[in-house]
Amino acid sequence: MTDTTTTFDLGPQARIIARLADGVREEQLGHETPCPGCAVRNLLGHLTGLSVAFRDAARKDFGPTTDTPPDAAVPDLGPRWREDLAASLDALVDAWRDPAARTGMTRAGGVDLPGEVAAAVVADELVIHGWDLARATGRRYEPDPAALSAAYGFLAAAADPTSGAGPFGPVVPVPEDAPLLDRAVGLSGRDPGWTPRS
Repeated sequence: MTDTTTTFDLGPQARIIARLADGVREEQLGHETPCPGCAVRNLLGHLTGLSVAFRDAARKDFGPTTDTPPDAAVPDLGPRWREDLAASLDALVDAWRDPAARTGMTRAGGVDLPGEVAAAVVADELVIHGWDLARATGRRYEPDPAALSAAYGFLAAAADPTSGAGPFGPVVPVPEDAPLLDRAVGLSGRDPGWTPRS
């Protein structure tokens, strides 16, 4: 199992997300994604919101952004969503480069958790939602290896092998010799073979 306390930089994975988002065409915003209940526009809105929330979690700046559960509302996009997402990702990366972000306790989604665990959670969010976005828009996807390793470590630690429950829904079985990304996707409750219906 991967050690979620290993220090890593979110910058490379954030840049991958930014490139994927920049390539989204307006007509793709309504397309379905592997993320249940989210069209592309909602997924992009979620990425913007989680970037702000985990920026504040890194800074220990508690308030509505860190206290609101992620499923409280389906997020949507504003007119300047590309600029907003890019700026939010940049701020997220900068906040987690401060060593103090990984120390002590913090809060995200209304849940108190250690800073080093929160770092792994945000890596998971960026890796898995990057996969969601790439699959929904027909793009090739290779996540940052360090972020993927942290995401997999978090997901594996949070899954219950006895019941098959994962942190975000039932685990989708994936062969043990499958690529690490496919195994992480399965642990997140998604089918690595997912493709759009249309």
